[in-house]
Amino acid sequence: MADDELEAIRRQRMAELQSKHGDSSNDQQGQQEAKQRETEMRNSMLAQVLDQFARARLSNLALVKPEKAKAVENYLIQMARMGQLGGKISETGLIDILEKVSQQTEKKTTVKFNRRKVMDSDDDEDD
Repeated sequence: MADDELEAIRRQRMAELQSKHGDSSNDQQGQQEAKQRETEMRNSMLAQVLDQFARARLSNLALVKPEKAKAVENYLIQMARMGQLGGKISETGLIDILEKVSQQTEKKTTVKFNRRKVMDSDDDEDD
């Protein structure tokens, strides 16, 4: 009798675990579909805003510096949503925007020498 009860508990537990794993895979699938829809929406909006050569330049930039390309894409989408773009942006217009973004995100590199005066020969006057 105990074996039958134990087997029933095992089956119930297996069914619970399988349902949990099934739900998590559905959640992952839903998240993946949402991410894909967002990507398609971004691409369609950028296709409306950029001409063919500017789009090619932006895709080349995305291969080399994806974080900068993402920042430019976000900037363009924001401008388009606010209605600040008159028409399609040409390649020269995109270059201007890239320069603006580069200036905003430019990192200043400084080098500082910290010299220690431990064994300085000028301090010794043992003549």
